[in-house]
Amino acid sequence: MLKKSIMFLLRAALLTGALAAFGLVMPGLIMKMYASPRIFTVEDVPVTRVAIVFGAGLLRDGSAGPVLSDRMQTAVNLYLAGKVDKILMSGDNSFIEYNEPEAGRQYALERGVPDADIVLDLAGRRTYDTCYRARNIFGVEEAILITQEFHMPRALTLCNWFGIDSIGVEANNRNFRNRAVSWWNFRETFAVFQAGWDLLIVKPLPILGEPEPIY
Repeated sequence: MLKKSIMFLLRAALLTGALAAFGLVMPGLIMKMYASPRIFTVEDVPVTRVAIVFGAGLLRDGSAGPVLSDRMQTAVNLYLAGKVDKILMSGDNSFIEYNEPEAGRQYALERGVPDADIVLDLAGRRTYDTCYRARNIFGVEEAILITQEFHMPRALTLCNWFGIDSIGVEANNRNFRNRAVSWWNFRETFAVFQAGWDLLIVKPLPILGEPEPIY
């Protein structure tokens, strides 16, 4: 009897674990399938008015870290190629000494992008917030999204969900360590699940404010 009870519990635990793993991984697969035909290169992406750059970490001196620099360089390349007119730099500005949008702005200014063509979203603390605010605060209806490969499916899914006709250009101007890339992909699995939970269940409102249409 004890053996049968243990076997039943083990099977139930394995089944529960398998279902949990499926539920965790499946949203990412769906988002990747959705995003795949919407990803272009700098050379072949259609001309679009606005590029949205998603914030990433900063260096100790407050300047753009490697991930954000990679994204900003792609934005600069698009701008100089005449693919976009405006760069919407979104990111976290929770603390006075931590300002991702301003760091992105400085990076672009140093490389020839006019200040008038850089728009800052200081409340894009998450990808969800950035996409929501881009549509509802800045009035963006179509955009090129700029981020790395691991993050692009979630970004494209969220922005299109919120009514922005979005395509993507992956930032790949530098090589990152395999360990870092593996960690980002692992973390993204949970971020994707959280995004689906937010979209379908929680539906949180980000920080809002007065409309600031880019055009």
